[in-house]
Amino acid sequence: MKKLNLIVVFNSSLEKVLFCIRAKEPYKGLYNFVGGKVEEGESNDEAAYRELFEETGISDKDIKLDHFMDLNYFKYGNNLQVYYGVLKHKVSLVEEKNKLEWVTINDELLDNSKFAGNYNIPHIIKQIKVYLIGE
Repeated sequence: MKKLNLIVVFNSSLEKVLFCIRAKEPYKGLYNFVGGKVEEGESNDEAAYRELFEETGISDKDIKLDHFMDLNYFKYGNNLQVYYGVLKHKVSLVEEKNKLEWVTINDELLDNSKFAGNYNIPHIIKQIKVYLIGE
């Protein structure tokens, strides 16, 4: 299976999540988590930190990432590894290909005309927040 990752970056108050606005398919023009492919010879954790840094400028000095869950799409041959982290301090974002934006966590995340992932985004955020604060 092809290994991919996505990284859920929370601000320090856990009220906002960092999204990219996809510049290409799949999900062109929609909000999505940052992430990418795990390269040959790279550990899953190394890939998550690399992708996060490449797409946002956020490094391991700014955040600690934890591997939270995997979503396996057997028919597509994809293993999607979900990581999350809470920023330790404010950062200056560095955009790679996709525009970056902080989005407040609310019911707007259920809007499939704005957010990628066919409702996976609110599910993933909710599960992480339940784990972190019992919400």
